[in-house]
Amino acid sequence: MSEVNGPPGSPGPQSVRTGPQPVGPGQQRVGPAQQRVGGWTRFVTARPRLALLAALVITALAVFAGSGVADRMGSGGWQAPDAESSYATETLEREFPASQPNLLLLVDSGTASVDDPAVAAEAARLTERLAAEQGISGVTSYWQTESPALLAEDGREALIAARIGGDETEAGETLERIAPAFAGEKGPVKVSIGGPVAVQHEMQTIIQEDLLRAELIALPVTLVLLVMVFGSAIAAMLPLLVGIVAILGTNAVLRGLTEFTDVSVFAMNLTTALGLGLAIDYALFIVRRFREELDAGADTRTAVGTTLRTAGRTVLFSALTVAVSLSAMLVFPQYFLRSFAYAGIAVVLLAAAAALILLPAALMLLGPRVNALDLRRLLRRGKRKAAAEAAAEETGKGWARFAELVMRRAPVFAIVTTVGLVLLGLPFLGVKFGTADDRQLPAGAESRVVQEHIRDGFPGSPGGGLEMLVEGEGTPAAYAALKDRIERVPGVLRVEGPVTADTTAYFSVLPEGQAVGEGTQQLVRDLRAMPTDSFDTSVTGTAAVLVDSKDAIADRLPWAIGIIVVVTLLLVFLLTGSVLIPIQAVLLNALSLTAMFGAVVWVFQDGNLSGILAFTSTGDIETTLPVLMFCVAFGLSMDYGVFLLSRIKEEYDRTGDHERSVTFGLSRTGGLITAAAVILAVVMVAIGTSRVTNTKMLGLGIALAVLMDAMVIRSLLVPAVMKLTGHATWWAPKPLRAFHQRFGLSEGESAPTASGAKGEPGGPGEPRADGEIPETARGGEKVTTGA
Repeated sequence: MSEVNGPPGSPGPQSVRTGPQPVGPGQQRVGPAQQRVGGWTRFVTARPRLALLAALVITALAVFAGSGVADRMGSGGWQAPDAESSYATETLEREFPASQPNLLLLVDSGTASVDDPAVAAEAARLTERLAAEQGISGVTSYWQTESPALLAEDGREALIAARIGGDETEAGETLERIAPAFAGEKGPVKVSIGGPVAVQHEMQTIIQEDLLRAELIALPVTLVLLVMVFGSAIAAMLPLLVGIVAILGTNAVLRGLTEFTDVSVFAMNLTTALGLGLAIDYALFIVRRFREELDAGADTRTAVGTTLRTAGRTVLFSALTVAVSLSAMLVFPQYFLRSFAYAGIAVVLLAAAAALILLPAALMLLGPRVNALDLRRLLRRGKRKAAAEAAAEETGKGWARFAELVMRRAPVFAIVTTVGLVLLGLPFLGVKFGTADDRQLPAGAESRVVQEHIRDGFPGSPGGGLEMLVEGEGTPAAYAALKDRIERVPGVLRVEGPVTADTTAYFSVLPEGQAVGEGTQQLVRDLRAMPTDSFDTSVTGTAAVLVDSKDAIADRLPWAIGIIVVVTLLLVFLLTGSVLIPIQAVLLNALSLTAMFGAVVWVFQDGNLSGILAFTSTGDIETTLPVLMFCVAFGLSMDYGVFLLSRIKEEYDRTGDHERSVTFGLSRTGGLITAAAVILAVVMVAIGTSRVTNTKMLGLGIALAVLMDAMVIRSLLVPAVMKLTGHATWWAPKPLRAFHQRFGLSEGESAPTASGAKGEPGGPGEPRADGEIPETARGGEKVTTGA
């Protein structure tokens, strides 16, 4: 680095970045990253009215394209499509429709016996009518087969079973068409509709209703909170507009995806939550910075340009880190998880695009009017604006004092906080994984009531058994020998069959234990390992699906975690230029999730607070939910981490004072991150009011994770850990410093000086060999050109 004297009266020597090409005195070479951002700034600010008009037209098209998206989504997706159980299920559905009934009519004869002639006659009529319906196959009933599995133990209820063909959407449409003709009072009997297809359809309907209610709760509360944060009603409306654009755009994307692949209806909850949450985060950050620049005396165009070069870069990095975390779910075969990746990536990128294109255009037109309609005057009772500004300044000073307190007692805060978070996560060590069933629904749901009657009142709990598909040429003697071998496997209560067709047959295996208990899961593995001579066998059933789902997740989970960790390390390095900060970010973000996972087990698995929260504990956690919650919560934690680190890095590049930079970063972002976390938590809690247990778990769990990250990790652990690591926090080896100099982005007005890029001692804020900090790091003036 060379120094040149500035004009007379200048504050000191001016730092000139040197590089491969000579530059003139007092100027700084503009790197490729800065040139790209400058062009982007000019593009966004050149024609703001045209940009807003284009956004309005695109949003209107998205409303049209995304209409009816929920009706085309499925409510399943927990099964791995390439698993043995999936193959066996598909084959049985094709060859033996009656073996895989997904529609159950519970016939209640009241005080009479189901064998009463009038009851039997009505049941026969219902069975005949059901078999004649289009799309129905494999119809059977107790009155046809006299199977004890279809008769309740009290003799007052019996079942008619059938198979509705087609995918989930087609099956739901068929159910809606036939349900009115079969449900209700039918002569001497009362008929209720259950079975997997009824459970899925009712779950889908309830989720849509709950999502609408959550939006009606979240939007007004969010608006009130934004007004409290910004004061101005105009400024408060901007984040909501960005969120609405992101949500509507994502619905259109999901509607398009349903034409090519299965998409879970649960993904709409994530669309709403992230669409509002991230749009508010990004808009808060951008509007806050824009107002800072206006307060500092900048004109509107300069303020927008500076905001995009600083906060805009942070938003871009944040969106990339969240999208990467969510994209990791694409490695899993279950479409339930993949659907959240589709929705999450789309809504994150659309929220970022709206915040970086639509929002700056609005700010260009509004200018200082962004502060108009200050509704806080109603609460201030005549206090002058200056007093309010002084209060806001005092809030920043409060965060600064808090950061200084934490750093003075850094070892204590680091140890106590870490131990506390680990203790909160201990319940997760006792997690038990299961599969979703009708108990996800509220207690009064018709399909759940039917399933409970079957589970509690019928022998062997129909639907909880296993089916073994047998393929290959077989004789009656060979089938009898295979049946005898199955009966000798530990954990088998009864074997029925075989039912044969050409070269295919199947056995129904009733386990001794619970339908998805550990004993039944072991039975699945034992049946699959059993020698079967010349037959090819495969096992399906609820427990088999669970075994395959757990195996699929265990197989792909290392890849998902690897993707998240590696890309996060790279992105945070590009932002900070440090080797240690990305590692700290990953570890602290993971630590922030301990409370969420511990609470999930303590509340939803163990059933604590089930009465207050109105759900039924099944004693386990659906297998895919922890993976989903990890990816979403980790991404949101990185979102807040990037906001904080970017301001710390900006101040460190300017002054080279490590502790001052941490204090500055927390003072500028502490209140902002806390406000954003509270608003996002409100949205997630609104989602958590759902009557479907998995959605409740998702909303409340992520709300807890977000609050813990903002109020514990960012406020306590980050400043404590950065104090302990000191100036070494910013160290990077010579090749990586050169890499960051060429490709990295930071939130400051300029990139790091060339001396750091050359790998020489004396980069910004890095002590030289003599222990002194270079002049530039101590605050010498840096001159930059470009946008």
